[in-house]
Amino acid sequence: MPIEENKAIVGRWFSEFWGKDFNPAVIDELAAPNIRFEYSLHTPLRGKDAVRAFAGKFRAAFPDLNFWGTADLIAEGDYVVGQWEGGGTHTGDAFEDTPYGPVPAATGKVLRFTGTTVLKVENGLITQEIGLDDGVTALRQLGLIPDA
Repeated sequence: MPIEENKAIVGRWFSEFWGKDFNPAVIDELAAPNIRFEYSLHTPLRGKDAVRAFAGKFRAAFPDLNFWGTADLIAEGDYVVGQWEGGGTHTGDAFEDTPYGPVPAATGKVLRFTGTTVLKVENGLITQEIGLDDGVTALRQLGLIPDA
C-alpha cells in the first residue's frame, strides 16, 4: 500500500484505539488476526482477542486513558513510526499487567508518560505494534518503583 494510506491507517488506530474516545470496533477493522503487540510495560500479546482484552483491562483501570501524537508520523515501506504522550488517572479496577506487580484498584494516581511506536501495515491491516515507552516514569508514578 502507498505510504500515505499506511499513515492514514495508523493515524486512525492512534485516534480510535489509543485516544480518549476508544472505539473497540477499530480492532476488528484495522488489526491483523495475528497482530504482534508489544510494549515494555506490558506482557507481549498476539492476536486481536488478546489486544481487545488488554484494551478492556487498561481502560477499566484508567477510564480517562488518552494518548496523542506529538510529532508527524514518519513512514517508509510497510512501517509507520509515531511519537506520543498521554496517560490517565487510575480510578478504576486493579491493573496487573506491569513488570513490577499489580496496582490495586482506584489508587487515584495519575500517569503521564511518553513513547515511540513502530507499526507495520500490510494489505491495509496492522500486523505489529511495537512500542518503547518511558516505563520508569510510569512505574514511579504508580508507586511500583521508588523515585531516584
